[in-house]
Amino acid sequence: MGKFNAVVIKEQGEEFTYGVEQIGEDALSGGDVLIKVAYSSLNYKDMLAVQKNGGVIRKYPMIPGIDLSGTVVKSEDPRFQEGQEVVVTGFEMGMSHTGGFAEYARIPADWIVPLPERLSLRDAMIFGTAGFTAALSIMALEKNGMKPENDPEILVTGSTGGVGSVALQILSKIGYRNITALVRKDHQVEVAKSLGATNVIFPDDLGEVKKPLNREKYDYALDTVGGDVASAIIPQLSYGGSVSTCGMAGGIQLTATVLPFILRGVNLLGIDSVNVPIDKRPAIWGQIADDWNISATTLVNEISLEDVPAVIDDLKNGKHLGRTIVKIQEFSA
Repeated sequence: MGKFNAVVIKEQGEEFTYGVEQIGEDALSGGDVLIKVAYSSLNYKDMLAVQKNGGVIRKYPMIPGIDLSGTVVKSEDPRFQEGQEVVVTGFEMGMSHTGGFAEYARIPADWIVPLPERLSLRDAMIFGTAGFTAALSIMALEKNGMKPENDPEILVTGSTGGVGSVALQILSKIGYRNITALVRKDHQVEVAKSLGATNVIFPDDLGEVKKPLNREKYDYALDTVGGDVASAIIPQLSYGGSVSTCGMAGGIQLTATVLPFILRGVNLLGIDSVNVPIDKRPAIWGQIADDWNISATTLVNEISLEDVPAVIDDLKNGKHLGRTIVKIQEFSA
């Protein structure tokens, strides 16, 4: 196999650069399966990966991209055959293992999920890591009592971002009707409503983190922001309510007392999409492909590898909406 295109991050002393360049197969990390990548997607974590001291990349040079979908080119593992379509999210991809922003990726077989029949390679990355995380968040909340028939009041933060936008659509599709979306900018209001929100609020509407207990407003919350936003939500949860948390764009600190937990019995549910055991992943992707498949209506922007730096800047500056998928350039195997 000859040279192919990849986004490569390099660190040389104080210099930190990234961009598209030609590499060979020997630049890929080890693994049992070589995959011709069809699509990847842009996530908040990918934005952090290309920042100096972003806390994601563990060694350089590195190909970022924490997820991918594609076709098996060759496999040393009998579970996967040439021509099989697959999806990979999380684990060490794009961190210490070369990731999805390349025309080829070499991946350990234990990280790979066969693509569900009802999902295309493009659809898989419309969901990607963000959609996988949204699904895990909803599953956790439903495991803790959230049901459409109970008509709960639900709050979704970061509602026009990757995880939040997918969550809004899934919640709306499966029958939830009282969904409040938290947005930061005026132009995001109509976007959130188009995705399924029945009410839209701004951060100031949450109030400041002052009282250990506030008026009960929400039965459940799906938080993608963290920081002060998560801190403000917890005292407003109803008795027995739950909040899932999966992001830290608003900070990693949590200001809270034990009172909501011991007087209202609320639950704080941590969501990790990186290290979900591989034997649990096919069922989650199956749910996404069937009842929760909103890929046809998702707000999605399709870009090329060359466009990645510009869109990462949008993510960093809070100008990014919905999902961005990266269509990897065609390359003859």
